Amino acid sequence: MLTKLGYSQHMQPVATDGVAGGAARSSQLLSRADWGARVPKEVNYFEGPAPYVIIHHSYIPAACVTTPDCMRSMREMQDFHQVDRGWNDIGYSFGIGGDGLIYTGRGFNVVGAHAPKYNDKSVGIVLIGDWRTELPPASMLQAAMDLIAFGVAKGYIDPSYKLLGHRQVRDTECPGGRLFQEISTWPHFTQLNTTAEVQPVANKI
Repeated sequence: MLTKLGYSQHMQPVATDGVAGGAARSSQLLSRADWGARVPKEVNYFEGPAPYVIIHHSYIPAACVTTPDCMRSMREMQDFHQVDRGWNDIGYSFGIGGDGLIYTGRGFNVVGAHAPKYNDKSVGIVLIGDWRTELPPASMLQAAMDLIAFGVAKGYIDPSYKLLGHRQVRDTECPGGRLFQEISTWPHFTQLNTTAEVQPVANKI
């Protein structure tokens, strides 16, 4: 579980004293301020708990290893989403770095921009990197599972949530074939009627 004990609806988690990995398999959640996030243009909340958790990969930026590089990757994604695409903020609820740390994006119970038709009822978690053929490091996978468990424990995620890969709700390779294969073994993974759910788009990441 996450080493922190609180989380603010204003997306400013309290400081944590744990580190990712280790015998306790605990994960650390960093605030937006920690990675230098720009202020969102607008924040729209939805009533929780979220019934869905949707897993993504970034494709670009590529996998990061050090915390400074992962923080840079978060800023690059925010720049792309907020500046280039004109969105309110980075599209994802949270990011997971190759350093095993969890980076707060839009946060819990905030309408995202990561999965059409699910943005107002899901937690979108992006694992930074291209996971089409390679499996993310164990620390990244553990951090994602810790984040989900934390969300359930704090009431942000429904205990009976459905776990999905991005490709199940949109025509995309995301979260990458290898990562999708992995999450299909996780608790709460759910198959959908893709013919009814998929929304075709040109962007394949």
